[in-house]
Amino acid sequence: MIILRVSAFDDIRELSLKPIWDKIGARVISGERLSLAVVELDPGAVAREHSHEHEQLGMVLSGSMRFRVGDETRELGPGETWTIPSNVPHEATAGPDGAVVIDVFAPVRQEWEALEPADEREPRWP
Repeated sequence: MIILRVSAFDDIRELSLKPIWDKIGARVISGERLSLAVVELDPGAVAREHSHEHEQLGMVLSGSMRFRVGDETRELGPGETWTIPSNVPHEATAGPDGAVVIDVFAPVRQEWEALEPADEREPRWP
């Protein structure tokens, strides 16, 4: 699938926040083969255990979270990363101040692209 874009550039502050899970929203930009999301997790928000066909890479920008990938669990803070192979179960819980993370997925998270925007709020990053 080819995604036609008006411009090659976007500003994350102008992208709609998409509700992903309770207390978790993402601002998503996708290309032809991958999606990049800035994900905002409210304090204590839980991304319950799940898996998907997408390979996923991520990094904490601010805040903290407890992250489990397969059988390995870590407490993560700014600058720390994760790599999740396709179909590996994982879950995350945001710390007491919440978290903002970058997630990159391949292939495109088409189901996220199709979500209706949440109520607008100022981005928590940058």
